[in-house]
Amino acid sequence: MFLRAFAALTRITLAAAVLSAMAIGGGVAQAEKYAAIVIDADTQDVLHDRHADEPRYPASLTKVMTLYMLFDALKSGEVSLDERMTVSRFAAAQAPSNLKLRTGSTITVRDAIGALITKSANDVAVVVAERLGGTESRFAQLMTVKAKSLGLENTRFVNASGLPDTRQLTTARDMAILAEAMLTDHADYYHYFATEQFSWARKTYKNHNNLLGEVDGVDGIKTGYTRASGFNLMASAKRDGHRIIAVMLGGTTARARDRHVEALIEAAFSSYTLPADDPALRSRLAFAMLDEPLSPEAAAEPMLNGKPLSVILATEAAEAKQMAANDNDDATSAQGDADDTPAPPVLNAPVLVAGSEPAPSETVMPIDPEQTAIGRYFAEAPVVEEPAFSPEEYRRRQLAK
Repeated sequence: MFLRAFAALTRITLAAAVLSAMAIGGGVAQAEKYAAIVIDADTQDVLHDRHADEPRYPASLTKVMTLYMLFDALKSGEVSLDERMTVSRFAAAQAPSNLKLRTGSTITVRDAIGALITKSANDVAVVVAERLGGTESRFAQLMTVKAKSLGLENTRFVNASGLPDTRQLTTARDMAILAEAMLTDHADYYHYFATEQFSWARKTYKNHNNLLGEVDGVDGIKTGYTRASGFNLMASAKRDGHRIIAVMLGGTTARARDRHVEALIEAAFSSYTLPADDPALRSRLAFAMLDEPLSPEAAAEPMLNGKPLSVILATEAAEAKQMAANDNDDATSAQGDADDTPAPPVLNAPVLVAGSEPAPSETVMPIDPEQTAIGRYFAEAPVVEEPAFSPEEYRRRQLAK
């Protein structure tokens, strides 16, 4: 069934690409902020990417590199979790978000980790930088050198916090590589990224990563925001023996960013359940229509017949799997004549078509000419005739969701 849904959905793929440009139209600067990538953390396969190598501002995702350096120091014994680090005047003067640390006060390494992950405290980032590098600028140089050694070829750090600086640049791919390095090199400390709240000076701070506890399997990693960067999120999740990393940069709101990353995560896990022998084909199916948000206001998962695409994929994949199992059990049917093989069923539910002309009934779908069973299925699948509506109406409905 998911194949039938996808067959119908491909009819609006080209129109959606045009609509994407139309929706972003007046916000060209915002469109230039957007980038995304999803990778399988176990195989390092890229499941999906969009503008993944374009320069972007990391904002507070920078603190993941700061934490990586701190975990390096913990592992080597240079510092301990109970060590108290002194707050300099420069650190205390850092702009929010911060803990409002006072000059001359101290904070333990353990509390610094909690503050960086949950509150994203800029003053704490400088405290760590000065402890490990002497000065923040020197620490940033060490961060950049370490980043290069990890494979972050297009990243440069000039501060430890991610506060605005036009010289501090990265890419979505580099941030995914950093997340993978954190998972592999500092597995003993990774659990800190799942911290949902942190208490300091009689105040409790909630983790800015709203996907924790809300999206199945998500256990990290970090959010970020500046006006120049937009809303960023580096996330990782594990389900059913698979771990994925998803990075999105340049969201227009925290809510839009969260919804889009959730959609990326669901699409990634759905890809593992699709009945296709080609992993690349499974990924293309799962991430169909998710190349980039249709609207800078919505960075949202595309909908089909009022339901999120990832939900359809997950549900229909399970049904397709069961249907395949039933077919294998039915030896008689499997050995039947070709003329007796039933035609691919027509998608029964109405499909909203973005276009200027109604699609004629029984039109053959244009597809990528791949010599696979699924490719042939798409080529032969009839399309239900449905009244079309204009691109403007399609955009209005997407925004209404």
